[in-house]
Amino acid sequence: MDVILPVFIRVAQAMSTSLTMASCSVTSATAFGEGQTPSQKKEERLLKFRDLHLKRNEARKLNHQEVVEEDKRLKLPANWEAKKARLEWEVAEDAKKKECADKGEDYHRVKLLEITADDAERFERKKKKKNPDQGFAGYAEAQFRQYQRLTKQIRPDFEGYEKQREECGVDFHPTSNSLIHGTHVPSKDGIDRMVDDVEKQIEKRAKYSRRRAYNDDADIDYINERNAKFNKKAERFYGKYTAEIKQNLERGTAV
Repeated sequence: MDVILPVFIRVAQAMSTSLTMASCSVTSATAFGEGQTPSQKKEERLLKFRDLHLKRNEARKLNHQEVVEEDKRLKLPANWEAKKARLEWEVAEDAKKKECADKGEDYHRVKLLEITADDAERFERKKKKKNPDQGFAGYAEAQFRQYQRLTKQIRPDFEGYEKQREECGVDFHPTSNSLIHGTHVPSKDGIDRMVDDVEKQIEKRAKYSRRRAYNDDADIDYINERNAKFNKKAERFYGKYTAEIKQNLERGTAV
């Protein structure tokens, strides 16, 4: 009994304290609302609702914009940021070259003046790590190397891109229902670039296609001129390893 009585006392004190706080809050609210007519209270409440409505619409608009931007990012390729940075760098590089040409300065000299020693060493190490051309290994690899060399020479044309995008409209990204096949006409500048590149290839090829002396007594182990060139290159790289096998086959002593 002696233990239960203090508990009841503490509960009663807590209840009285809560009732006192509630009465104070009601009194303050009544005092705050004093001096306002019902129409003023309604107008104030409507203003608060209008502000909440505007904030909700703004949040909905921002949320929709973020969803659209995220959807665009997800539809882009995985390495789009790197490609975009590379294209921007190439555009800035072309602008710098044009500026140096207008001033009559050597672009490579100006560029070297802006490179630090650490960057120069890093570029040299990067060049050494690249896979150099070890000579002819096959027609597929030779064609692939030529493809890489030609694609590295391509520079983006953003003005032509935007112009073609405006001309094509919704068919710029064709679907299965688009009928734009065969309607593209290349520009005169594009045709000139292609002609210049083909002429450079022909000129470069002419330097290395010198005619070798023909030996009438040599064995005929080919079916055409291209196969004869391949056999000569294979003999140059692997002849010392297959000489004994070839001799055994010629003597008829091969096992």
